[in-house]
Amino acid sequence: MGNGDIRVRGLAARAGGWSARHRWAAVGIWVLFVVLAMGLGSAAGRVDVKDSDQLKGETHTAARIIEDAGIDEPASENVLIQAKDGDLKATDTEFRDAVDAVVRAVEGTGRVTEVASPYDTKTISKDGRSALVQFDMRGESDTAGERVEPVLKAVEGVQQDHEALRIEEIGGASMMKTFDDAFGDDFKKAEYSAVPVAFGILLIAFGALVAALLPVVLAITAIMATMGLMGVVSHVMPMSDTANSVMLLVGLAVGVDYCLFYLRREREEREAGRDAQTALRIAAATSGRAIVVSGVTVCVAMAGMLFTGLAEFEAMGLASLMVVAVAMVGSVTVLPALLSLLGERVEKGRIPFLRRRRKSGGSQDSRFWTAVLRRVLARPVIAVAVATGALLAIAAPALGMKTQQLTLDQEFGDSLPIVQTYNRLNEAFPGGSEPAEVVVKADDINAPEVKSALADFRDRAISSGASRGPVEIKLHDAQNMAFVYVPLVGGSDLDKAGASLDKLRDEVRPATLGKVDGVEAPITGQVAGSKDFNDQLAGAVVPVFAFVVVFAFALMLLSFRSLTIAITSIVLNLLSVGAAYGILVAVFQHGWGASLVGAEGVGAIITWLPLFLFVILFGLSMDYHVFVVSRIREARLRGLATKDAIRHGVVTTAGVVTSAAVIMVAVFAIFGTLSMQSMKQMGVGLAAAVLIDATIIRGVLLPAVMALLGERNWYLPKWLHRLPDLTHDETPQAVAGAEARDDEGEPLKV
Repeated sequence: MGNGDIRVRGLAARAGGWSARHRWAAVGIWVLFVVLAMGLGSAAGRVDVKDSDQLKGETHTAARIIEDAGIDEPASENVLIQAKDGDLKATDTEFRDAVDAVVRAVEGTGRVTEVASPYDTKTISKDGRSALVQFDMRGESDTAGERVEPVLKAVEGVQQDHEALRIEEIGGASMMKTFDDAFGDDFKKAEYSAVPVAFGILLIAFGALVAALLPVVLAITAIMATMGLMGVVSHVMPMSDTANSVMLLVGLAVGVDYCLFYLRREREEREAGRDAQTALRIAAATSGRAIVVSGVTVCVAMAGMLFTGLAEFEAMGLASLMVVAVAMVGSVTVLPALLSLLGERVEKGRIPFLRRRRKSGGSQDSRFWTAVLRRVLARPVIAVAVATGALLAIAAPALGMKTQQLTLDQEFGDSLPIVQTYNRLNEAFPGGSEPAEVVVKADDINAPEVKSALADFRDRAISSGASRGPVEIKLHDAQNMAFVYVPLVGGSDLDKAGASLDKLRDEVRPATLGKVDGVEAPITGQVAGSKDFNDQLAGAVVPVFAFVVVFAFALMLLSFRSLTIAITSIVLNLLSVGAAYGILVAVFQHGWGASLVGAEGVGAIITWLPLFLFVILFGLSMDYHVFVVSRIREARLRGLATKDAIRHGVVTTAGVVTSAAVIMVAVFAIFGTLSMQSMKQMGVGLAAAVLIDATIIRGVLLPAVMALLGERNWYLPKWLHRLPDLTHDETPQAVAGAEARDDEGEPLKV
């Protein structure tokens, strides 16, 4: 085969060809785009999701009422004063002296307001051993954590003077400060270490400094541009810090993957003896095309989050979609230009002991996967049965998945002293740390019938068994509103607290506040927010699932013009996701091997993770699937027999898929080392799923299934022949070589 000028078709090939011919222009346009996006984002600023937009249902209604009234609820704090032994009671002089000392100390800081003694508010436990001093932080609640340190020190000073008592502060501001101090740097280190880890793996994969830098540079510039675009887009759809973190993860993963696919193919063609121009053209027509198909599929999957109706999910979905689109465009435009500019210099900075062995013909076959495939293709039925059985067994625990918003002790274990304070507070005052909050809005909050209903609500909340009290009522006369705080029976046990919440909503409220005309009384709070979030998420599962699966199926059908490939793609991806669910449940819910990842005693999966994992994994797994199947189809078009094409496609992509998977697993595993169980679950789930996908799915199950199907892999019913032809571009070999034929010698129609 010569190096003649072969015309190839397709958007990726044309984009790559133009960029290679106008390389400085392509690089300049990309740099200008990144700079403009960052500049526009900086000028526009980022609008974050408001509390009132976070959820639907009663939680949303309550937040909207508070926001419309212009009430900025302060961060509330509690000081738990508790006897260390059973002899000292709240009625004793020493105990009273400690309470008075706490009140004076916190007031003396000048940072608090509305300080209330437990002897006035009746916040004394039934056994008389515990009492709560309650107060609010001055200023905005969102920044209260930055101002709470003097108050914490004042409380610590009182503790030193009363050794017989346990005196500890807990509340919104103190928890905010504690978590920021403990985990703020933790997150930053995880995000910052992801890039060096990816670079180190690429350096091993390529053995050359310049080649390893290219994917990292592309990913970082794509992330920078997307950050700017997020600022602009946030004025239409608000963003969040969580969306920013997810965008960074996804952007690094796909940015590196796409560049890796492209660079590996260009390298392989040059090693096969083709000149730089032809090698680049082939890479554009093949890997470039696979990147476009994969990128569009990932974008569609991410768009599924927009159907949840949850502002946080919508922000994550849109941010992820944008970074994938930007990385995809960069991979098929600026990357060919850079490769054309660098030429042989892409091999600069070679590491001697990492020099790769080059085989004649350019393909760097994997001995391991060659050996595996020999056995898989020899006995595909056994391979399918064993691999499918193993994946179903791994997925089996997912049938008993329990999802909930993690409580403080579940999220952080005993790693922080404040968690122990939280547990002691909930034991002494069930529900006191996270009371239900009834937001009462009336035409006249001081009207006799409203006051009577409020008093009746307070009494019935206790008599119904939903609360043991004390129920606190705060009036806002100017806004004709009242806030009713109800400690729920069940405390930190969300199942029991949820039952108490249902009593308030379904029994107590209709019988009291619900009978007064013109009164709105939505019930919010952490337990209510968790329930409303679960309800909203449960309603979103079916439409999100249907959207992602149907559109992914349609894209596979159009991209490969094969009904069989489209169906098997969906089935294999679902198996991969199911296995990831099973591992999550086994480790974090049942505790199997939990000590290995520091996850003892969690007992549940955080509510948002299953749907998030489904969308992310369904999108990312298409990277490997499209890349491997495209290579198999390409080999089949060159005239190889089906099994030979499968062997060629899997073995020649094994190196790049392995490198890409190792990078993803390493980056996700970094988040699995964080102390927060929700982040640990996300990291472990993503890492496990990618590992399974790149090994069992792509290395065993996919080739075995395709070997069993044979020519039926390329089946397309006649009534679907009118579909648009978006199939993979032919390589020069396919264009110039003999007509491809099937296993029976008939012309191949793929």
